[in-house]
Amino acid sequence: MASDLKTRVREGWQQTLRGILERARAMGPQAVLAFDLDSTLFDNKPRQARILREYGLAKSHEKLGQCEPQHWDSGFDMRGAMRNCGLSHEEVEEHFPRVRAFWLERFFTSDYCVDDEAIEGAAAFTHVVADSGAHLVYVTGRHEAMRAGTEACMRERGLPVPGEGRVHLLMKPNASDNDDAFKREAHARLGQWGTLIAAFDNEPTHANDYLRRFPQAQVIHLATDHSGRPVTLLEEIVSVPHFSHES
Repeated sequence: MASDLKTRVREGWQQTLRGILERARAMGPQAVLAFDLDSTLFDNKPRQARILREYGLAKSHEKLGQCEPQHWDSGFDMRGAMRNCGLSHEEVEEHFPRVRAFWLERFFTSDYCVDDEAIEGAAAFTHVVADSGAHLVYVTGRHEAMRAGTEACMRERGLPVPGEGRVHLLMKPNASDNDDAFKREAHARLGQWGTLIAAFDNEPTHANDYLRRFPQAQVIHLATDHSGRPVTLLEEIVSVPHFSHES
């Protein structure tokens, strides 16, 4: 599914991004732009690799102890990453339950999300949005306990930080809250700042939800990674590989 979605990237996507920035400049503080974080503005493969590597080191498993971001070539497919590290099918199945538990204890934490890298062009693009005077709203499935690490990573990777100008960060109150439900609830909050003119997300479900709730907005799908749910993107949604939009 991830590779199929990447084929949706069509010629002219850079102009779509430039058009969004032009509209943000024209509308200023009346405009609202919403951005997801994981696999939209941030590449979390370094975080994923660190966790798998630490498991390998803790269990004296040499192959997993050498895990690198490039081993995570299929989104959140942990079994695929383990195979890419050199494990056999039998070894993957033997270790997977323990690796999964190890991962769950670490992935959704401030201590680990600081390892994320910015998607190409994300820092420059979001700064243009912030400088336009529009409201830049990060809408993420991360929970509040990850706020400190998230903001630290934004600062380190050069993205606008919440609290500076019209930059906001909406996070789930609790880790157990459903991502889909939280993002749908966040839609109503976006209206308090103005008119949503664009939304960016890597998850087809969330991108579709934005377009259904805000049919006049430009919805952008990041053709990076996603959860793998078999969801078809609505035709009006434009897929882009990253945020570097200069031709």
